[in-house]
Amino acid sequence: MKHEIVTSDITVVGGGLAGVCAAVAAARLGQTVSLVQNRPVLGGNASSEVRVWVCGATSHGVHRNARETGIMGELFVENQYRNIDGNPYIWDLIVLEKVKAEPNITLFLNTDVHEVDASGDDNSRTIQAVTGWMMGSERRIRFESRVFLDCTGDGLVGFLAGAKFRIGREAQHEFNEEWAPLVPDDITLGSTLLFYTKDAGRPVKYIAPSFAKDITQTSIPMKRVIRSGDNGCAYWWIEWGGEHDTVHDNERIRDELSSVIYGIWNYIKNSGKFDSENLTLEWIGSIPGKREYRRFVGDYVLNQNDVIAQEQFEDRVAFGGWSIDLHPPQGMYSTESGSKHMHMDGSYHIPFRSLYSSNVSNMLMAGRNISASHVAFGTTRVMATCAVIGEAAGTGAALCAEKGISPRELHSEHLNELQQTLLRQDASILGVVNNDEADLVRSATLTASSTLTELALEQSAGVYPLETPAGLLVPVDPFINGIELLVDATAATELTVELWDTGKPQNYVPHTLIASVVVPVAEGTKQWVTAALNWEPAHAQNAFIVLKSNPALAVHLSDRPQSGVLSFKNNAVTTSTADFGDMKPNQPVIDWSPKNFNRKPFCFRLLAPTSAYAAGKAADGHKRPYGSPHLWSSAGISGAEEWLEASWTETHSIGEVHVTFNDDVNEDLINLHHHRTEFEILPELVKDYTIQVWDGESWTTVVEQTNNHTRHHVHQLKEAVSTNRLRVVVASTNGCERAEIVELRCYR
Repeated sequence: MKHEIVTSDITVVGGGLAGVCAAVAAARLGQTVSLVQNRPVLGGNASSEVRVWVCGATSHGVHRNARETGIMGELFVENQYRNIDGNPYIWDLIVLEKVKAEPNITLFLNTDVHEVDASGDDNSRTIQAVTGWMMGSERRIRFESRVFLDCTGDGLVGFLAGAKFRIGREAQHEFNEEWAPLVPDDITLGSTLLFYTKDAGRPVKYIAPSFAKDITQTSIPMKRVIRSGDNGCAYWWIEWGGEHDTVHDNERIRDELSSVIYGIWNYIKNSGKFDSENLTLEWIGSIPGKREYRRFVGDYVLNQNDVIAQEQFEDRVAFGGWSIDLHPPQGMYSTESGSKHMHMDGSYHIPFRSLYSSNVSNMLMAGRNISASHVAFGTTRVMATCAVIGEAAGTGAALCAEKGISPRELHSEHLNELQQTLLRQDASILGVVNNDEADLVRSATLTASSTLTELALEQSAGVYPLETPAGLLVPVDPFINGIELLVDATAATELTVELWDTGKPQNYVPHTLIASVVVPVAEGTKQWVTAALNWEPAHAQNAFIVLKSNPALAVHLSDRPQSGVLSFKNNAVTTSTADFGDMKPNQPVIDWSPKNFNRKPFCFRLLAPTSAYAAGKAADGHKRPYGSPHLWSSAGISGAEEWLEASWTETHSIGEVHVTFNDDVNEDLINLHHHRTEFEILPELVKDYTIQVWDGESWTTVVEQTNNHTRHHVHQLKEAVSTNRLRVVVASTNGCERAEIVELRCYR
């Protein structure tokens, strides 16, 4: 046996998406990182070994403008570019490459940590080292660091270190949670195995193994959706173990799950009820995808009420948006639906106090083991949310290691630095704005070659009958004094149009009625009708315009998407779906669905010019839509270059330029084994651009970039330049009719 000691600033145990993002975030901030993973691949439940698709704040497209940015966003966009069909092995490589690109990370695969050296009493403990066994190499490795991150999911490191934790469900009275049980118990969400099938092009027989479950003797055929052509992810409900110990009974749970999968396949192939003659079982998972085990206790326990109220924590460092998604303890054998869902109106906030241990002074946690109640965990557990939590925790760990302080001290004394560091790295913290004193653009004047001020979509690409109410969301900056709509009418009639605000800036539902008008409509097609709606809010925000149902009317659709503009239909009668379980009734975000309108907003004209896309929006401190688009948009690209310029009254020495382009965070990119988005590169992304500086007489190019397909760029100039004017010049986009820039920063 080979004994080794590895010393680094930070040790991250667990190589799922939370651990990967934590390690990358810390390494980019100059800290040395040991990333320790007990499997041969990274990605955890998203890896090719388990193959769960990566869900997050978009909640399968329910939430608008909610896709994650930062490191998780980089992975989404790169996977879309290189792996549009969601090959799980290509995804493995993309995650691995993200880690290998960081020279400060040393990766230890196949290394199972099962020993922790920690000291102190129950209320104040410190980890000195963790020790792991590298399988296949006979290496026993001791990892010594100043800061440790438990990203193991099951929480083994923290458990061995003596960190306070919980397993199971809290009683309803503890946090006054509607969905908590009346008395506490040790029930958790169960584990799942997935499987893949393929069409072999010829008949394929199937003889079930002797241990296959006869599912006709269970409630499964009556209570679950079984279809022969579904991808494996449709069988997320093959879940079991919630009434058992999902760690100590892991092997028993795996055997039960696999027996059911082989039994389901026998039912599909040999019952005569399915068109499956040419189908074959291509792959079945061998590692249960765990949902829940230990949850550590931090300085704050996130709960259901925080999530539903979208509590705006002062120390927010990440966001989520997946529904509170809880499953029956009996899993696949339950006679209830496989899941139940409670949605918030939009994205919610996650506080830093939930990302570090309350009693282990140098341990942070990220992933499904953060400090949250069982009910709140029902939303924080999904992987893209775990990933952004990982980036926040890794950033916090880096600052702790650099300063020689604890996470609690970081929270109390350096919270703004933590948040600003995250924003500078392109992570999203909703409503927290850039106040980085080192960013020169904050004191600059921004101008542009052109600016989109006339907001209109006039070319029809089809119609939507107003059999149910429809919604149109537009930015109001600084006011609205009327809107025109393109409609068809089978007879003379009236159209009722209402204007609502959206409540919180990250929400995209009607909240408070502001104004209402009734518009006469003559019989005919392609008529522009005017709704004289007027509103001048105290600050720029979105308006949700409701078109009431009228069977005699249809509104025209455009095939030209516009940043900041969205359309919806009302389907309030739908409270459950067979595929995704029961939905809590009266949830506005479910009632107003954007499905069928992706990149197809209604045709309209605003009667007043808008300032929503002014040049200064690229320096207003926001990194994503939040009550308004928060980006500069040119009026259009018609062969001429478009540019955004920052100018100062005095000369500055500039050595680093950050440019963040619009990658349309409204677009859902969950293509891993589940969903396909039709373009490899988001059309809104700038393709070819240069950065130029003014030398007093002419413009000099200091950066030239072609064939760009990503969002966030940090350009370190070869030599610092002294200038009082700097431009980003856009030569082309990846398909958008306008040049769009979310943020520009400059540093000495």
